[in-house]
Amino acid sequence: MRDIPLAPIVVNTLRQWKASCPQGELDLVFPNTIGNAETMTNIHSRCWVPLQIKCGLATESGEARYGFHMLRHAAASLFIKYLGWSPKRLQAVMGHASINMTFDRYGHLFESVEADCEAMAKIEAAVRTA
Repeated sequence: MRDIPLAPIVVNTLRQWKASCPQGELDLVFPNTIGNAETMTNIHSRCWVPLQIKCGLATESGEARYGFHMLRHAAASLFIKYLGWSPKRLQAVMGHASINMTFDRYGHLFESVEADCEAMAKIEAAVRTA
């Protein structure tokens, strides 16, 4: 488990939704109609795919262009570009087990990958010798 930063409008919207959504024993924010956990397959087929098609994000054959996991990549890219997050901050929020995973996926988006890698190597060396 980890904390995920959210914009105030998102927090307020989630609170409003939580007060009006179906209630269940698990106290979920996005339950199904009887308050239980919703399946990923159902979310994908009933929400994610139709939303993309409605927004014109479909392939020439009419299929949804993006998988649900692309939201994660989009968020990480925005955190780097517009918020200037450091690789270590991104690693923590994204839940990556190692900084290498963060650099492998998003390293090309940081202003100075080489300098960041050197900084992380120095931190790693300091931690190992401490």
